[in-house]
Amino acid sequence: MALHETFSLGVDPELGLQAEVAALNAQFEDATAQDILRAAIRHQFAGDIALVSSFGADSAVLLHMVAQIDPSTPVLFGDTIKMFPATLLYRDELVEKLGLSDVRTFKPSKEDLEANDPAGMLWMSDTDACCHIRKVAPLERILTGFEAWISGRKRFQSASRANLEVFEIDQGRVKVNPLADWSAADILDYAKAHDLPPHPLVAQGYPSIGCMPCTDKVAPGEDPRAGRWRGQDKTECGIHWPTHGKEIDGSGI
Repeated sequence: MALHETFSLGVDPELGLQAEVAALNAQFEDATAQDILRAAIRHQFAGDIALVSSFGADSAVLLHMVAQIDPSTPVLFGDTIKMFPATLLYRDELVEKLGLSDVRTFKPSKEDLEANDPAGMLWMSDTDACCHIRKVAPLERILTGFEAWISGRKRFQSASRANLEVFEIDQGRVKVNPLADWSAADILDYAKAHDLPPHPLVAQGYPSIGCMPCTDKVAPGEDPRAGRWRGQDKTECGIHWPTHGKEIDGSGI
């Protein structure tokens, strides 16, 4: 389906998000990632959309695309206080290189840490609770006021993401996944074409990078996310669960 010159879908708000998301997925079925982002940032969700970025292994590609469209787009980065130092340095490098002017770093609340993880070792006994305190709850707070947000998830990354849609509903907001159908080769080709620096840990065997205690190296042939929460029946931190906000304390992702 051809992309409209301007994003004037005109979905009746009474039909709700389900109808809006279905229409968006139909309209942008064959659109490029850049066209999807341009329409979302400049038209459909203008002023009400943010990019949530981990500044991880593949993050530079989406950050570059957004910077080319509007470098003042809010970029939300969650510092769990358990990050690799290399990730924080990489964040600063990309922000400067790409000219991103509204990067907002959010952290877990002092009250949550004091009440639930005073020793900083909760990840050893309950990774879901740790992720909730350090990622999910802080993200929900910082997303307040935004109508939509952009994610860098891709179908090839894991079995749980294999059927990922470009537009989906998340906690009453629209989530945009412009790279859903991109392959690992697509990511590398784009990064090379635009001279984007790689995350320094990728060369050391980390194709997916999260918090330091819960990220392991990945062997050749393994799922790219196999090193996340190694040995556990866990593949997501919680921010992408459809029940986001309702698992841990009756509210939590």
